[in-house]
Amino acid sequence: MDWAVQRRYLGLTAAVAALGMTAALSGCGGDGESGDVTLKLVAADYGTGEANKSDKYWDGVARSFEASHPGIKVDVTVLPWTDIDRDVAEMVKNGKAPDIAQIGAYADYAKAGKLYSADQMLSIRTQANFLPVLADAGRVSQVQYGLPFVASTRLLFYNKKLFSQSGLDAPQTWNDIADDATALKQHGVKVPFALPLGQEESQAETLMWLLSGGGGYTDDVGSYNIDSDENIKTFNWLKSNLVDKGLVGPVAPAGLNRAKAFAAFTRGEVGMLNGHPTLMQEAEKQGVDVGMVPLPGIAGPTNSSMGVADWIMGFKQNGHRIELGKFFDFMFEDENVIDFADTYDMLPVTDTASASMETDPKYKPLWKFLAALPNAEFYPFGKTSWAQASESIKKNIGKAVERGANPESVLERISRESTTAENAE
Repeated sequence: MDWAVQRRYLGLTAAVAALGMTAALSGCGGDGESGDVTLKLVAADYGTGEANKSDKYWDGVARSFEASHPGIKVDVTVLPWTDIDRDVAEMVKNGKAPDIAQIGAYADYAKAGKLYSADQMLSIRTQANFLPVLADAGRVSQVQYGLPFVASTRLLFYNKKLFSQSGLDAPQTWNDIADDATALKQHGVKVPFALPLGQEESQAETLMWLLSGGGGYTDDVGSYNIDSDENIKTFNWLKSNLVDKGLVGPVAPAGLNRAKAFAAFTRGEVGMLNGHPTLMQEAEKQGVDVGMVPLPGIAGPTNSSMGVADWIMGFKQNGHRIELGKFFDFMFEDENVIDFADTYDMLPVTDTASASMETDPKYKPLWKFLAALPNAEFYPFGKTSWAQASESIKKNIGKAVERGANPESVLERISRESTTAENAE
Protein backbone atom coordinates (compact mmCIF):
# COMPACT_ATOMS: atom_id res chain seq x y z
CA MET A 1 0.00 0.00 0.00
CA ASP A 2 1.51 3.32 -1.03
CA TRP A 3 1.54 6.34 1.29
CA ALA A 4 -1.41 8.07 -0.43
CA VAL A 5 -3.61 5.03 0.05
CA GLN A 6 -2.31 4.45 3.57
CA ARG A 7 -3.07 8.05 4.52
CA ARG A 8 -6.64 7.78 3.22
CA TYR A 9 -7.06 4.44 4.97
CA LEU A 10 -5.87 5.78 8.31
CA GLY A 11 -8.00 8.90 7.93
CA LEU A 12 -11.11 6.89 7.24
CA THR A 13 -10.37 4.51 10.11
CA ALA A 14 -10.06 7.41 12.53
CA ALA A 15 -13.29 8.95 11.32
CA VAL A 16 -15.14 5.66 11.65
CA ALA A 17 -13.85 5.12 15.17
CA ALA A 18 -14.85 8.64 16.17
CA LEU A 19 -18.35 8.32 14.82
CA GLY A 20 -18.92 4.74 15.90
CA MET A 21 -19.91 3.68 12.41
CA THR A 22 -17.60 0.72 11.86
CA ALA A 23 -20.49 -1.68 11.55
CA ALA A 24 -22.17 0.40 8.87
CA LEU A 25 -18.99 0.83 6.86
CA SER A 26 -18.15 -2.84 6.91
CA GLY A 27 -21.56 -3.82 5.61
CA CYS A 28 -22.92 -5.14 8.90
CA GLY A 29 -25.98 -3.99 10.81
CA GLY A 30 -28.04 -0.97 9.81
CA ASP A 31 -31.12 -1.34 7.62
CA GLY A 32 -32.15 -4.79 8.81
CA GLU A 33 -30.71 -8.24 8.25
CA SER A 34 -29.64 -9.40 4.84
CA GLY A 35 -32.22 -11.74 3.34
CA ASP A 36 -33.49 -13.02 0.01
CA VAL A 37 -33.40 -9.87 -2.09
CA THR A 38 -32.92 -8.99 -5.73
CA LEU A 39 -30.81 -5.98 -6.58
CA LYS A 40 -31.94 -4.14 -9.70
CA LEU A 41 -28.88 -2.90 -11.61
CA VAL A 42 -29.05 -0.64 -14.68
CA ALA A 43 -25.78 -0.14 -16.56
CA ALA A 44 -24.56 1.55 -19.72
CA ASP A 45 -23.34 -0.36 -22.75
CA TYR A 46 -19.74 0.44 -23.69
CA GLY A 47 -19.64 -1.95 -26.62
CA THR A 48 -19.30 -1.00 -30.25
CA GLY A 49 -21.43 -3.91 -31.51
CA GLU A 50 -22.93 -7.27 -30.61
CA ALA A 51 -19.51 -8.87 -30.12
CA ASN A 52 -18.45 -6.70 -27.17
CA LYS A 53 -21.69 -5.59 -25.53
CA SER A 54 -21.39 -4.94 -21.81
CA ASP A 55 -24.04 -7.58 -21.02
CA LYS A 56 -21.30 -10.23 -20.98
CA TYR A 57 -19.26 -8.41 -18.34
CA TRP A 58 -22.22 -7.74 -16.06
CA ASP A 59 -23.55 -11.28 -16.40
CA GLY A 60 -20.17 -12.62 -15.30
CA VAL A 61 -19.97 -10.28 -12.31
CA ALA A 62 -23.57 -10.90 -11.26
CA ARG A 63 -23.38 -14.69 -11.45
CA SER A 64 -20.04 -14.81 -9.62
CA PHE A 65 -21.41 -12.54 -6.88
CA GLU A 66 -24.55 -14.63 -6.49
CA ALA A 67 -22.48 -17.81 -6.17
CA SER A 68 -20.56 -16.38 -3.23
CA HIS A 69 -23.48 -14.50 -1.64
CA PRO A 70 -26.50 -16.83 -1.22
CA GLY A 71 -29.75 -14.98 -0.79
CA ILE A 72 -28.82 -12.02 -2.98
CA LYS A 73 -29.72 -11.97 -6.67
CA VAL A 74 -28.70 -9.34 -9.21
CA ASP A 75 -31.04 -8.45 -12.05
CA VAL A 76 -29.09 -6.57 -14.73
CA THR A 77 -30.42 -4.32 -17.49
CA VAL A 78 -27.91 -2.87 -19.96
CA LEU A 79 -28.99 0.19 -21.93
CA PRO A 80 -27.27 2.24 -24.65
CA TRP A 81 -25.57 5.48 -23.60
CA THR A 82 -28.01 7.42 -25.75
CA ASP A 83 -30.91 6.31 -23.53
CA ILE A 84 -29.65 5.41 -20.07
CA ASP A 85 -29.49 8.79 -18.34
CA ARG A 86 -32.97 9.66 -19.52
CA ASP A 87 -34.38 6.22 -18.69
CA VAL A 88 -32.93 6.17 -15.17
CA ALA A 89 -34.28 9.67 -14.55
CA GLU A 90 -37.72 8.45 -15.62
CA MET A 91 -37.48 5.43 -13.31
CA VAL A 92 -36.63 7.67 -10.37
CA LYS A 93 -39.40 10.13 -11.23
CA ASN A 94 -41.94 7.29 -11.32
CA GLY A 95 -40.86 5.96 -7.93
CA LYS A 96 -39.16 2.91 -9.45
CA ALA A 97 -35.50 3.73 -8.91
CA PRO A 98 -33.06 0.85 -9.48
CA ASP A 99 -30.90 -0.23 -6.58
CA ILE A 100 -27.79 0.47 -8.65
CA ALA A 101 -27.28 2.76 -11.63
CA GLN A 102 -24.09 3.00 -13.66
CA ILE A 103 -24.49 6.27 -15.56
CA GLY A 104 -22.78 9.56 -16.37
CA ALA A 105 -23.71 11.79 -13.40
CA TYR A 106 -24.75 11.48 -9.79
CA ALA A 107 -25.04 15.01 -8.33
CA ASP A 108 -28.76 15.60 -8.98
CA TYR A 109 -29.71 12.38 -7.22
CA ALA A 110 -27.32 13.03 -4.33
CA LYS A 111 -28.64 16.54 -3.69
CA ALA A 112 -32.20 15.20 -3.80
CA GLY A 113 -31.31 12.78 -0.97
CA LYS A 114 -31.90 9.69 -3.09
CA LEU A 115 -28.45 8.08 -2.81
CA TYR A 116 -26.53 6.31 -0.09
CA SER A 117 -23.15 7.88 0.56
CA ALA A 118 -20.07 5.76 -0.02
CA ASP A 119 -19.39 5.36 3.70
CA GLN A 120 -22.91 4.03 4.25
CA MET A 121 -22.28 1.13 1.87
CA LEU A 122 -18.63 0.30 1.32
CA SER A 123 -16.09 -1.41 3.51
CA ILE A 124 -13.25 0.81 4.64
CA ARG A 125 -10.87 -1.12 2.41
CA THR A 126 -12.96 -0.55 -0.72
CA GLN A 127 -13.57 3.12 -0.03
CA ALA A 128 -9.89 3.81 0.71
CA ASN A 129 -8.80 2.05 -2.48
CA PHE A 130 -10.31 4.58 -4.91
CA LEU A 131 -7.76 6.82 -6.56
CA PRO A 132 -7.95 10.01 -4.46
CA VAL A 133 -8.57 12.28 -7.45
CA LEU A 134 -11.59 10.15 -8.41
CA ALA A 135 -12.94 9.90 -4.87
CA ASP A 136 -12.79 13.69 -4.65
CA ALA A 137 -14.59 14.05 -7.99
CA GLY A 138 -17.42 11.92 -6.57
CA ARG A 139 -18.24 14.31 -3.72
CA VAL A 140 -21.14 16.65 -3.11
CA SER A 141 -20.65 19.00 -0.14
CA GLN A 142 -17.57 17.00 0.91
CA VAL A 143 -19.48 13.69 1.00
CA GLN A 144 -18.82 10.99 -1.59
CA TYR A 145 -21.94 9.72 -3.35
CA GLY A 146 -20.54 8.97 -6.80
CA LEU A 147 -18.48 5.79 -6.93
CA PRO A 148 -16.05 5.99 -9.88
CA PHE A 149 -16.72 3.10 -12.25
CA VAL A 150 -14.23 3.66 -15.02
CA ALA A 151 -11.92 6.47 -16.07
CA SER A 152 -9.90 7.85 -18.95
CA THR A 153 -7.32 10.54 -19.52
CA ARG A 154 -6.31 12.45 -22.63
CA LEU A 155 -2.97 12.95 -24.34
CA LEU A 156 -1.88 14.73 -27.51
CA PHE A 157 -1.71 12.20 -30.35
CA TYR A 158 0.44 12.69 -33.42
CA ASN A 159 1.01 10.67 -36.58
CA LYS A 160 4.65 9.56 -36.40
CA LYS A 161 4.89 8.90 -40.12
CA LEU A 162 3.64 12.37 -41.08
CA PHE A 163 5.92 13.98 -38.50
CA SER A 164 8.94 12.04 -39.72
CA GLN A 165 8.25 12.94 -43.34
CA SER A 166 8.12 16.60 -42.30
CA GLY A 167 11.30 16.35 -40.18
CA LEU A 168 9.46 17.09 -36.93
CA ASP A 169 9.79 16.02 -33.30
CA ALA A 170 6.90 15.62 -30.87
CA PRO A 171 5.51 19.00 -29.71
CA GLN A 172 6.02 20.16 -26.13
CA THR A 173 4.67 23.73 -26.26
CA TRP A 174 1.92 25.67 -27.97
CA ASN A 175 4.49 27.27 -30.24
CA ASP A 176 5.64 23.77 -31.21
CA ILE A 177 2.06 22.88 -32.14
CA ALA A 178 1.73 25.97 -34.34
CA ASP A 179 5.13 25.49 -35.98
CA ASP A 180 4.57 21.77 -36.53
CA ALA A 181 1.11 22.37 -37.98
CA THR A 182 2.58 24.90 -40.40
CA ALA A 183 5.28 22.46 -41.50
CA LEU A 184 2.76 19.64 -41.91
CA LYS A 185 0.59 21.83 -44.13
CA GLN A 186 3.60 22.74 -46.25
CA HIS A 187 4.29 19.02 -46.72
CA GLY A 188 0.76 18.39 -47.97
CA VAL A 189 -0.89 17.00 -44.83
CA LYS A 190 -4.63 17.34 -45.24
CA VAL A 191 -5.40 18.20 -41.59
CA PRO A 192 -2.41 19.49 -39.61
CA PHE A 193 -4.49 19.76 -36.41
CA ALA A 194 -8.02 18.46 -35.75
CA LEU A 195 -9.92 20.72 -33.32
CA PRO A 196 -13.38 19.22 -32.61
CA LEU A 197 -15.47 21.99 -31.07
CA GLY A 198 -18.76 20.65 -32.39
CA GLN A 199 -21.58 19.66 -30.05
CA GLU A 200 -20.67 15.99 -29.57
CA GLU A 201 -18.03 16.46 -26.86
CA SER A 202 -16.62 19.96 -27.15
CA GLN A 203 -16.76 20.38 -23.38
CA ALA A 204 -13.86 17.88 -23.24
CA GLU A 205 -11.76 19.48 -25.98
CA THR A 206 -12.33 22.86 -24.37
CA LEU A 207 -11.20 21.73 -20.91
CA MET A 208 -8.02 20.20 -22.33
CA TRP A 209 -7.04 23.53 -23.87
CA LEU A 210 -8.04 25.52 -20.79
CA LEU A 211 -5.87 23.32 -18.57
CA SER A 212 -2.92 23.65 -20.90
CA GLY A 213 -3.28 27.43 -20.64
CA GLY A 214 -3.32 27.42 -16.85
CA GLY A 215 -7.10 27.84 -16.52
CA GLY A 216 -10.15 25.62 -16.20
CA TYR A 217 -13.89 25.72 -15.67
CA THR A 218 -13.81 26.71 -11.99
CA ASP A 219 -11.64 28.74 -9.65
CA ASP A 220 -9.95 27.64 -6.42
CA VAL A 221 -13.19 27.77 -4.45
CA GLY A 222 -15.25 25.92 -7.04
CA SER A 223 -17.08 28.85 -8.67
CA TYR A 224 -17.38 29.02 -12.45
CA ASN A 225 -14.78 31.30 -14.04
CA ILE A 226 -14.99 30.25 -17.66
CA ASP A 227 -14.21 33.79 -18.81
CA SER A 228 -11.02 34.09 -16.74
CA ASP A 229 -8.03 35.94 -18.21
CA GLU A 230 -6.20 32.63 -18.71
CA ASN A 231 -9.11 31.09 -20.61
CA ILE A 232 -9.56 34.14 -22.82
CA LYS A 233 -5.85 34.09 -23.68
CA THR A 234 -6.12 30.39 -24.55
CA PHE A 235 -8.92 30.86 -27.05
CA ASN A 236 -7.37 33.97 -28.51
CA TRP A 237 -4.24 31.90 -29.15
CA LEU A 238 -6.21 29.04 -30.72
CA LYS A 239 -8.07 31.38 -33.03
CA SER A 240 -5.04 33.43 -34.07
CA ASN A 241 -2.42 30.68 -34.37
CA LEU A 242 -4.34 27.64 -35.62
CA VAL A 243 -7.80 28.49 -36.92
CA ASP A 244 -7.19 31.82 -38.67
CA LYS A 245 -4.06 30.38 -40.32
CA GLY A 246 -5.99 27.49 -41.85
CA LEU A 247 -4.18 24.79 -39.89
CA VAL A 248 -7.28 22.96 -38.62
CA GLY A 249 -9.81 20.71 -40.29
CA PRO A 250 -11.23 18.71 -41.96
CA VAL A 251 -14.06 21.22 -41.39
CA ALA A 252 -14.40 24.32 -39.24
CA PRO A 253 -14.07 23.53 -35.51
CA ALA A 254 -17.71 24.46 -34.73
CA GLY A 255 -18.86 21.82 -37.21
CA LEU A 256 -16.39 19.11 -36.26
CA ASN A 257 -17.45 16.39 -33.83
CA ARG A 258 -15.00 14.13 -32.04
CA ALA A 259 -16.04 10.98 -33.92
CA LYS A 260 -15.27 12.55 -37.31
CA ALA A 261 -11.95 13.91 -36.07
CA PHE A 262 -10.97 10.49 -34.73
CA ALA A 263 -12.03 8.78 -37.96
CA ALA A 264 -9.84 11.17 -39.99
CA PHE A 265 -6.90 10.39 -37.70
CA THR A 266 -7.33 6.63 -38.15
CA ARG A 267 -7.29 7.20 -41.92
CA GLY A 268 -3.90 8.88 -41.63
CA GLU A 269 -5.18 12.31 -42.66
CA VAL A 270 -4.53 14.18 -39.38
CA GLY A 271 -1.18 15.28 -38.02
CA MET A 272 -2.21 16.02 -34.42
CA LEU A 273 -5.25 15.94 -32.14
CA ASN A 274 -6.17 15.27 -28.52
CA GLY A 275 -7.17 11.66 -27.92
CA HIS A 276 -7.89 8.85 -25.47
CA PRO A 277 -6.93 5.14 -25.22
CA THR A 278 -9.66 3.85 -27.52
CA LEU A 279 -8.40 6.05 -30.36
CA MET A 280 -4.90 4.64 -29.86
CA GLN A 281 -6.14 1.10 -30.38
CA GLU A 282 -8.33 1.98 -33.37
CA ALA A 283 -5.58 3.97 -35.11
CA GLU A 284 -3.02 1.20 -34.67
CA LYS A 285 -5.51 -1.32 -36.10
CA GLN A 286 -5.59 0.85 -39.23
CA GLY A 287 -1.80 0.91 -39.47
CA VAL A 288 -1.25 4.43 -38.07
CA ASP A 289 1.97 4.71 -36.07
CA VAL A 290 0.79 6.75 -33.09
CA GLY A 291 2.92 9.02 -30.92
CA MET A 292 1.54 10.31 -27.62
CA VAL A 293 2.77 13.08 -25.34
CA PRO A 294 1.31 15.07 -22.41
CA LEU A 295 -0.75 18.04 -23.51
CA PRO A 296 1.67 20.79 -24.58
CA GLY A 297 1.35 24.03 -22.63
CA ILE A 298 2.51 27.61 -23.02
CA ALA A 299 6.07 26.93 -21.85
CA GLY A 300 6.23 23.13 -21.76
CA PRO A 301 4.21 19.96 -21.16
CA THR A 302 1.10 20.45 -19.01
CA ASN A 303 1.35 18.95 -15.53
CA SER A 304 -2.31 17.93 -15.35
CA SER A 305 -4.32 16.13 -17.99
CA MET A 306 -8.05 16.14 -18.43
CA GLY A 307 -9.73 13.15 -16.85
CA VAL A 308 -13.10 11.63 -17.64
CA ALA A 309 -15.04 9.37 -15.29
CA ASP A 310 -18.33 7.49 -15.36
CA TRP A 311 -20.14 6.70 -12.14
CA ILE A 312 -22.02 3.99 -10.31
CA MET A 313 -24.30 4.69 -7.33
CA GLY A 314 -26.65 3.09 -4.85
CA PHE A 315 -30.23 4.34 -4.50
CA LYS A 316 -31.98 4.39 -1.12
CA GLN A 317 -35.51 3.70 -2.32
CA ASN A 318 -35.56 -0.07 -1.78
CA GLY A 319 -33.56 0.00 1.46
CA HIS A 320 -30.92 -2.52 0.35
CA ARG A 321 -27.94 -0.72 1.84
CA ILE A 322 -26.27 -3.83 3.26
CA GLU A 323 -26.67 -5.84 0.07
CA LEU A 324 -25.46 -2.91 -2.01
CA GLY A 325 -22.32 -2.70 0.11
CA LYS A 326 -21.61 -6.38 -0.38
CA PHE A 327 -22.08 -6.10 -4.13
CA PHE A 328 -19.89 -3.02 -4.48
CA ASP A 329 -17.13 -4.58 -2.36
CA PHE A 330 -17.19 -7.55 -4.72
CA MET A 331 -17.45 -5.50 -7.91
CA PHE A 332 -14.46 -3.33 -7.01
CA GLU A 333 -12.12 -6.28 -6.55
CA ASP A 334 -9.08 -5.98 -8.83
CA GLU A 335 -10.11 -8.83 -11.12
CA ASN A 336 -13.42 -7.20 -12.01
CA VAL A 337 -12.04 -3.67 -12.29
CA ILE A 338 -9.20 -4.74 -14.59
CA ASP A 339 -11.45 -6.96 -16.68
CA PHE A 340 -13.73 -4.09 -17.62
CA ALA A 341 -10.91 -1.62 -18.19
CA ASP A 342 -9.05 -4.10 -20.39
CA THR A 343 -12.13 -4.97 -22.43
CA TYR A 344 -12.92 -1.37 -23.34
CA ASP A 345 -9.46 0.27 -23.35
CA MET A 346 -10.31 2.32 -20.29
CA LEU A 347 -8.49 2.97 -17.01
CA PRO A 348 -9.14 1.38 -13.60
CA VAL A 349 -10.41 3.51 -10.74
CA THR A 350 -8.62 1.89 -7.78
CA ASP A 351 -5.08 2.13 -6.50
CA THR A 352 -4.44 -1.61 -6.48
CA ALA A 353 -5.84 -2.26 -9.96
CA SER A 354 -3.86 0.67 -11.36
CA ALA A 355 -0.67 -0.58 -9.72
CA SER A 356 -1.27 -4.03 -11.18
CA MET A 357 -1.71 -2.70 -14.72
CA GLU A 358 1.30 -0.37 -14.37
CA THR A 359 3.59 -3.35 -13.73
CA ASP A 360 2.11 -5.74 -16.31
CA PRO A 361 3.77 -5.49 -19.78
CA LYS A 362 0.47 -6.53 -21.30
CA TYR A 363 -0.85 -3.05 -20.54
CA LYS A 364 2.20 -1.08 -21.64
CA PRO A 365 0.21 0.87 -24.29
CA LEU A 366 -1.87 2.31 -21.43
CA TRP A 367 1.00 3.26 -19.14
CA LYS A 368 1.16 6.89 -20.25
CA PHE A 369 -2.57 7.27 -19.65
CA LEU A 370 -2.29 5.58 -16.25
CA ALA A 371 0.56 7.91 -15.31
CA ALA A 372 -1.60 10.94 -16.14
CA LEU A 373 -4.63 9.85 -14.11
CA PRO A 374 -3.51 10.71 -10.53
CA ASN A 375 -3.02 14.37 -11.53
CA ALA A 376 -6.02 14.61 -13.85
CA GLU A 377 -8.57 17.42 -13.68
CA PHE A 378 -12.23 16.47 -14.05
CA TYR A 379 -15.44 18.21 -14.93
CA PRO A 380 -17.17 19.77 -11.89
CA PHE A 381 -19.29 16.63 -11.46
CA GLY A 382 -20.43 17.66 -7.98
CA LYS A 383 -22.39 20.61 -9.37
CA THR A 384 -25.98 19.90 -10.34
CA SER A 385 -25.61 22.93 -12.63
CA TRP A 386 -22.87 21.20 -14.61
CA ALA A 387 -25.34 19.64 -17.06
CA GLN A 388 -26.59 23.10 -18.07
CA ALA A 389 -23.08 24.57 -18.12
CA SER A 390 -21.92 21.71 -20.32
CA GLU A 391 -24.78 22.30 -22.74
CA SER A 392 -23.87 25.98 -23.00
CA ILE A 393 -20.28 25.04 -23.79
CA LYS A 394 -21.30 22.54 -26.45
CA LYS A 395 -23.67 25.01 -28.13
CA ASN A 396 -21.41 28.06 -28.04
CA ILE A 397 -17.70 27.30 -27.77
CA GLY A 398 -17.18 26.66 -31.48
CA LYS A 399 -18.28 30.24 -32.15
CA ALA A 400 -15.28 31.53 -30.18
CA VAL A 401 -12.87 30.65 -32.97
CA GLU A 402 -14.99 31.55 -36.00
CA ARG A 403 -13.70 34.17 -38.40
CA GLY A 404 -14.38 37.65 -37.02
CA ALA A 405 -15.48 36.30 -33.64
CA ASN A 406 -14.48 37.70 -30.27
CA PRO A 407 -13.49 34.77 -28.00
CA GLU A 408 -13.95 36.89 -24.87
CA SER A 409 -17.62 37.61 -25.56
CA VAL A 410 -18.36 33.93 -26.20
CA LEU A 411 -16.64 32.84 -22.99
CA GLU A 412 -18.47 35.57 -21.07
CA ARG A 413 -21.80 34.26 -22.33
CA ILE A 414 -20.98 30.68 -21.32
CA SER A 415 -19.75 31.82 -17.91
CA ARG A 416 -22.87 33.92 -17.36
CA GLU A 417 -25.22 31.06 -18.28
CA SER A 418 -23.28 28.63 -16.09
CA THR A 419 -23.29 30.95 -13.08
CA THR A 420 -27.01 31.61 -13.52
CA ALA A 421 -27.67 27.85 -13.50
CA GLU A 422 -25.52 27.48 -10.38
CA ASN A 423 -27.30 30.30 -8.53
CA ALA A 424 -30.68 28.79 -9.37
CA GLU A 425 -29.84 25.60 -7.48
